[in-house]
Amino acid sequence: MTGIRTENGCQMIFLDTPGLLEVRDLHQRSMLESAHEALREADVVLLLIDATRKLAEVDSEVVREALAESSAPLLVAVNKVDEAPQEEVLARMAWAAAELDVSPYPISATRGDGLDALIEGLEAALPEGPFLFPEDELATQPVRFFVEEILRETVFEQFDQEVPYSVAARVEEFREEQDPVYIQVNLFVERKSQKPILLGQGGRAIRRLGAEARRKIETFLGRRVYLDLWVKPLVGWRRKRAHLNRLGYRVPEE
Repeated sequence: MTGIRTENGCQMIFLDTPGLLEVRDLHQRSMLESAHEALREADVVLLLIDATRKLAEVDSEVVREALAESSAPLLVAVNKVDEAPQEEVLARMAWAAAELDVSPYPISATRGDGLDALIEGLEAALPEGPFLFPEDELATQPVRFFVEEILRETVFEQFDQEVPYSVAARVEEFREEQDPVYIQVNLFVERKSQKPILLGQGGRAIRRLGAEARRKIETFLGRRVYLDLWVKPLVGWRRKRAHLNRLGYRVPEE
């Protein structure tokens, strides 16, 4: 959860949910339930569509079913318009207009294109209410959460598509009283065969991953960091309730 204050003094709280997806294992079911819970509580729903990814029919069905749970105003943003071919951007916008009866906002999150118009649209759709958080509080999650997210992001950037979805990051030690800050993180893989992929020949892959993740964490913390990474198999963690609970995921009851 993060917050911003607009030029008009409006405080917006953004709750970034997992994506709406077709459930294939218990981990994805946990993620989808988190998204549904947020939809039921939101004052405004912002659906973010990646213009570089094709929308399959199953994606459309999942989105429609999820949005049916919310009575809040719906806004749609089509992102990565700077990367996707123009015809793909237009196709996503046409889908949103036809399927959801909204006029989508074309944006580029990295370049900032279209963001002012999107923020104005969100501000106009939000109901008035009291300030819920202090003005200088930008997020509600602990620092460990952001470190874990940085590790997962870096895994996605550096490895092929299959491996990142099978990796979970868990901060085991965080000694902020030291200089540099000592952070020990376990990277859990779903299959034993994935461990050597993450390590790489002679440990080169894990060193490259650690160097890039440490750079990001130091920027985030504003301090020097000693990042101690361990890769461990946690076989089938995405399908086992006990493993998901250990990793901090809320698993819905059967």
